[in-house]
Amino acid sequence: MHAMAKAFRWLGLLALVSLTAWSEAASAQTREQDLVDSARATFESFMSDPNMTWLQQHVGAARGVLIAPQIFRAGFIFGGAGGRAVLLVRDDQSGRWEGPGFYNLATANVGLQAGVAMSEAVTLVMTDKGINSLLADSVKLGGDATVAAGPVGAGAQADITTDFVAFTRDRGLYGGLNLDGTFIGVANGFNEAYYGLGVLPPDILLRASVHNSQAERLAEDVSRAAAQRTGQR
Repeated sequence: MHAMAKAFRWLGLLALVSLTAWSEAASAQTREQDLVDSARATFESFMSDPNMTWLQQHVGAARGVLIAPQIFRAGFIFGGAGGRAVLLVRDDQSGRWEGPGFYNLATANVGLQAGVAMSEAVTLVMTDKGINSLLADSVKLGGDATVAAGPVGAGAQADITTDFVAFTRDRGLYGGLNLDGTFIGVANGFNEAYYGLGVLPPDILLRASVHNSQAERLAEDVSRAAAQRTGQR
């Protein structure tokens, strides 16, 4: 009886450890998936916004799309901003959009600000240099790679030559957040939680050696928008 009771205790402990590990993995997956779902909602909103015609017309020419559904700004006089983003990259040969890869955004600035504000951003990565910079551990926009604020308005027709073109909205205001000076770094923990241990951005975005089926709808939305806009240009 004693041996049987001991065996049951060990089985109970093993079940508890397994359940805890499963719960932690499920929590991480939920956290990651929430970001992917929010990014999809932001992308759909920008693609239907009548003030985002330049973005809509040029997404088909982009090498990648970086979507940040929530960028928080806080401070008084001395302020900063931070958030998370997902990146999808177009494969030139297959035309498929691979990803998403997960990234952190952080910037520090000085200005007349008070309280807390939240912005959302869709940034087109227009060059191979821009894509390559995002495969490193971190990149500074405006330093390591060039960035320009995307033109907004129904009649926006400006020609822009830069690595990144960033479109931001802040509670209905356009261009409320300047991404020049922003540091973008790989969110290794998020990538590993979503795809598996040891995964790197090139595995996700270039070699496409890992996938998560829950991200397919976001990739399909970006692919569909890019194909439609390419045909209209």
